[in-house]
Amino acid sequence: MARTPPPGAAAAARQATIRDTNLRLVLSTVLGSAEPVSRAGVAGATALTRSTVSRLTDELVGAGLVDELEPLRAPGRGRPGTPLVAGRGVAALGLQVNPGFSAARVVDLQGRIVEEHLVTEDLVGSDPGEALRRIGELARRLRRGLPPTLRLVGAGLALPGVVSVEDAVLLSAPNLGWSEVDVPALLDLRALGNLPLRVANEADLAARTVAEVVPGRSGPLSDFVYVSGEVGIGGAAVIGGRVFAGRHGWAGEIGHVAVDPRGPACPCGSTGCLEQYAGRRAMLRTAGLPAGAPMALLAQRVRSGDAAARTSLDAAARALGVALSSVLNVLDISTVVLGGHLAETAELIRPSLEQHLHERVISALWLRPAVEVAGQDDAPGATGAAFAVLDAVIDHPAGWVDR
Repeated sequence: MARTPPPGAAAAARQATIRDTNLRLVLSTVLGSAEPVSRAGVAGATALTRSTVSRLTDELVGAGLVDELEPLRAPGRGRPGTPLVAGRGVAALGLQVNPGFSAARVVDLQGRIVEEHLVTEDLVGSDPGEALRRIGELARRLRRGLPPTLRLVGAGLALPGVVSVEDAVLLSAPNLGWSEVDVPALLDLRALGNLPLRVANEADLAARTVAEVVPGRSGPLSDFVYVSGEVGIGGAAVIGGRVFAGRHGWAGEIGHVAVDPRGPACPCGSTGCLEQYAGRRAMLRTAGLPAGAPMALLAQRVRSGDAAARTSLDAAARALGVALSSVLNVLDISTVVLGGHLAETAELIRPSLEQHLHERVISALWLRPAVEVAGQDDAPGATGAAFAVLDAVIDHPAGWVDR
């Protein structure tokens, strides 16, 4: 039997919603500005009254979400404006487990990496329970070194594979050799300080670091396909500045697009997948180099005229062109961003890849596809995991202001 809400409950709910909306508007304006902005500037940008902006700003400053800088002395009469910037007292814990490394880092609202630990290790075929225990210990050591004034609002974990985001289960990670991994059951959440944990695909999270230069501030590209290169190949489509994750969060598995059904077997169970030609180990193997060799060595061999190295690079460029052209045609996107080991070889691979895309993308007659390179980041999935947590705070700041 439905109960009648008490008098005034609906009005109070509406008031709370309006307050949260206005807090989000003020916070988003401050964080989205490339330069510090004053209360008057926020009022002008949002159409809120100055008194409302001042009151809400005081709440955000009190919660550590916004910092005030020294007032600027303006010419003429009037009170000097106080510049507002993202708060340095609020941060998130970003974690990443990849076939070649584990990483833990703390990122604040200004996008600064406050503290980090990165361990290079071979996790292919590893025991998921042991690997997650070690990433938990990495996080525990990281937290011990943080300033006591820093407020951690949550944790995110980037994993290379198909992730069920809702229940934090890694369904399949062929390059790790993991399947059906219940992350919360194996990762000691006490090591994270019992922070709420979000688990998502590594490439989806890494793409956030291109879509946003810092939490809450959009990057120069709003629509692109991100290609994450490590042992294998991951991918993510970003549309309107947002990662398109699909109905179940499984979109973007570009590495397992078949570029030749008669090609070599892939750990995913299919054949001729993109990562069998453009994955790090595949490229090194074709070039006749050991699996642990740096990509800089492959690039050096190409420049010196080594035939095997050139064959490896050409095969990777062709496979990327076949797979990515299909994605661009389907999604009406014209920009590709290369990350990971593909970014390391971008100078050499980009001309050939752009030519393949120009030949295969149907809209290239009017808008030539472009290949960009992601910024240098040893663990972009960990950074993106922290960004995702902080973005959730930006979307609903009232819950944090009132704590």
